[in-house]
Amino acid sequence: MLQTKPKTRLDYGRRVALVIDHIADNLDGDLSLERLAGIACFSPYHFHRIYRSITGETLAETVRRLRLHRAAMELARSAYPIERIARRAGYGSVEAFTRAFGSDHGEPPGAFRARLTPFQPFGNGDDIMLPVTIKDFDGVYLATLPHRGNYQEIGRSFDQIGAWAAARGLFTRPPRMIGIYYDDPESVPEAELRSEAGIEVEPGTPLSDGVTLRHLPPGRVASIVHKGPYAGLEEIYRLLYREWLPQSGEEIGDQPVFEVYLNTPRDVPPSELLTEVTLPLKG
Repeated sequence: MLQTKPKTRLDYGRRVALVIDHIADNLDGDLSLERLAGIACFSPYHFHRIYRSITGETLAETVRRLRLHRAAMELARSAYPIERIARRAGYGSVEAFTRAFGSDHGEPPGAFRARLTPFQPFGNGDDIMLPVTIKDFDGVYLATLPHRGNYQEIGRSFDQIGAWAAARGLFTRPPRMIGIYYDDPESVPEAELRSEAGIEVEPGTPLSDGVTLRHLPPGRVASIVHKGPYAGLEEIYRLLYREWLPQSGEEIGDQPVFEVYLNTPRDVPPSELLTEVTLPLKG
């Protein structure tokens, strides 16, 4: 982190958040250093260092990460030709896109599309067993930002809450990153889906800039750890609710489902992401 006065650091965080928002909204637009520095009202000679000190990654790494994430969603949910998806991700050839996507996701785009979820249950027929763990959750306070719409696009809110926390020096120890999901995407229109991107904080942490304090209380939960790209999480939910829950004898508690991110796209490639899907249960 750059050595700056607290008020200056907070101002830097707000200005970087504007850039994060712009990048997410304009992945196919002008994302040059000069353009983004202008949005944040910084000199282009210094902005890349300020941005990296706040976010922990370079501008180029942010753009690459978001474009490849969008490409994964298009592979999983659309019939677009791979050549078109490669161009939208900023690659001049399918070969270059295949190398980049394979390096991040652990398999080429064609194989990823053919195998829409990296998660495979074990068992057969009606005897489907999931590696679900029932345990006690210790509870946590979160500083959260809301997200409305496609759950797969909540990364923008996580980038913003991360910049907010970094600007306040809240990374003295690695905090938990948790997403809270209030609606069923198979029942609620995509535009109306409600979720929140959260980062662990102390209960008395001062809040600002639209950040809200949430408390996930302690209690019994069912959890399942998914390894791989976030695109595979939808199948985890289907199996958890449709297969495991009816056979488990458990009842759902009066709290929304949440995801604990055991690592992040900044730390590891998508193929190595670990996400703990957590379903609150009645005690």
